[in-house]
Amino acid sequence: MNRTRSVFLSAVLLLLVASPRVRAQTAEEVVNKHIAAMGGKDKLLSLQSIYMEMTAVMGNGTEVSTKTYKVKDKLYRQEISFGMGNIVIIVTPTKAWASNPRNGGEFKPLPDEQLKALQGQMDLTPLVDYAAKGSKVELTGKDTVGGKECYMLKLTPASGAEITYSLDVQSYYVLRESRKGGGMMGGGGGSGQGGGRRGNGDGTMNIDFSDYQKNAEGFIFPNTIVAGGFGAKSSVEKLEVNKPLDVAALGKP
Repeated sequence: MNRTRSVFLSAVLLLLVASPRVRAQTAEEVVNKHIAAMGGKDKLLSLQSIYMEMTAVMGNGTEVSTKTYKVKDKLYRQEISFGMGNIVIIVTPTKAWASNPRNGGEFKPLPDEQLKALQGQMDLTPLVDYAAKGSKVELTGKDTVGGKECYMLKLTPASGAEITYSLDVQSYYVLRESRKGGGMMGGGGGSGQGGGRRGNGDGTMNIDFSDYQKNAEGFIFPNTIVAGGFGAKSSVEKLEVNKPLDVAALGKP
C-alpha cells in the first residue's frame, strides 16, 4: 500500500511540474502592455498638447458641444456649450476657476480639493513613468465593460485623486475610467486624452471610451465617449495634437 501511495504521489508531482503554469499579471505588466498598445513610451512622451471638439445630442434634442484644451503640465481648459448657456473650466498649475449660467457666467475660484483633482488633466500620459511622478498603481481585479473582460487598474497620484482604469484584456485600451476627488471630472482614455464632464455628488465619475483610432500623427484616441450622469454619446469631431496653444490667453478667466 505504501509503495502504491508513493508511486501515486510521485505521478501527481510530476504532472504539477510538467503542467504549464498560469501566472497572474502584475500591475506593472498591465501598465507596460497598455503603453505599448497606445504606441509606446517614446510616442506618448512626445504628446505635448491636445485640442479636441466633441458633440453630443441629448434625448430631448439639445445639442451639447465641448472644446477641450490641454497643454502638458501647463493648462487644462474646457468649454461646454448647451441650451442653457456655457460652462467653462480653467486649470493651471496653481489656480482653477469655473463659470456657469447659475452664477451669471462669472468666474469663481475652485476650492483646493477640486484644483488638485483637476490638475491631473494636465498630465497627458498619467500611466507613463507614474512612479517618478509620485503615483502608485494597483491591480484590483477584473470587471466587464460592454461585454468585454477588463483588468481594473487603480492609479493613485500624489494629489490623492484616485483613478481606476478598466483595460480590455485583449487590446489593453482603456474602456472605462472612474475618477474620484473633486466635483468636476474629466476623461482621459488612459492617457489623459479625453474630454471632461461634471462628476456625481460624491466626486466620482465613470466615463466609457470606444472606437479607438490612430490619427494622422500616429496617436491613438477614442472617438466615442460616454460620461456617466450625462447619458448621450459624445463623438469627436475635431482633434489636433502638438499644435501651438496660447497658454497665457487660455489660462485666464
